[in-house]
Amino acid sequence: MARPLRIEFEGAFYHVTSRGDEKKDIYKSVSDRERFLEYLHSAKERYGAVIHGFCLMSSHYHLMVGTPRGNLSQVMRHINGAYTTYYNVKRQRAGHLFQGRYKAILVEADEYALELSRYMHLNPVRAGMIDRPENYCWSSYSSYIGKTHPPPWLTRELVLGFFGKSSLTSQKQYQHFVEDLIGKEYTSPLSKVVASTILGRPKFVEQIMEDYLEDETNRPDVPAVRGLNRRFRIEGIIYHTTEMFPDPIIARRVAIHLAHEYSGATLKEIGSHFELAESGVSKVSARLKKQLEAESQLREKVARVLTLLHQGNVQT
Repeated sequence: MARPLRIEFEGAFYHVTSRGDEKKDIYKSVSDRERFLEYLHSAKERYGAVIHGFCLMSSHYHLMVGTPRGNLSQVMRHINGAYTTYYNVKRQRAGHLFQGRYKAILVEADEYALELSRYMHLNPVRAGMIDRPENYCWSSYSSYIGKTHPPPWLTRELVLGFFGKSSLTSQKQYQHFVEDLIGKEYTSPLSKVVASTILGRPKFVEQIMEDYLEDETNRPDVPAVRGLNRRFRIEGIIYHTTEMFPDPIIARRVAIHLAHEYSGATLKEIGSHFELAESGVSKVSARLKKQLEAESQLREKVARVLTLLHQGNVQT
C-alpha cells in the first residue's frame, strides 16, 4: 500500500485534516467536540504542539499545527488515538473512527499560512452551515477576531502578525481579510499544493527536498516523492527549450507549457517569467498540449527537452 510522505523537522508548520471512516460523522454531540478540543490542549502540554487554528466540521476537521520538536506523527497519534478511544468507549463500539491516515501538508509559514487560515475559517460558510464565520462556535475564528476569549492552547500571533502589532487593529483587519471573500468565488490555496505534500514557493519546495528528501527519491511506495521529482526550475526549462527550438515563438510556447506542467510554480510566478497574465499561461499551455497531440515531431523534441532536464541536474 502506498504510504503518505511525512516530512518532519523542528519548527515545521502543517495543515492537517482527517475524515471519518466511510465519510461518517466523527462528532455526534457537543461533548464530543469539547473532548476533541481537550486533546488539542493536551497535545500542546505533552508534546509541545503549537495549535495555530482549528475548524471542526461534522465528518472531518482542519488543524493548523506547528511542531517545534519536529514530532507531528507523535502529536497526531495522540490526538486521533485518544479521541478514537474516547469515542469508542462512550458508544461501546470498536474499530476505526477515522478514514485511513491523517493528511498533513507542510506549509511555508508566511502568506501561505495566512491564506490557509482564511480558507479554513470560511469552511463552514462554504458548506452552508452558517452565513458568517463568527457564528460558528467550533472554529478558532471567533477567537481570532476577539469575539471570544482564546483558549490558552491557541496561538494567534503568527497569523495576526501579518496585520501589525496592535491586537485590536490586527483582529479587525484579519476579520476584513477573511470576510471579504464571503459570497465570492475564489481559488482554494490547497490547489497550489505540490504533490499533495508541500505548500509554498518553489524555493521553499526546493529547500525541503534538498534537506529532507534526498534519501527518499527512489521510494516506489511514496507516490508524492515521484510528484516532487518531476519539478524543474523555470530557468532550466527556458534554457533547454531555447537550445532545442530555433524559432523563439515556438520555444516560448513550449517553455510556458513545460513550466505549467513541471515546475510546480504558481500561474502568477510563471507569468512573471514570461510577462503573461495567469489566464495567459493557462491558455498557452492548453494550446501547446493540443498541438503536441497532433504533431509527433514536436512531441519528440519536447521529450528530448525533458530528458535534458533530467540529465542536466536542473531537477529540483
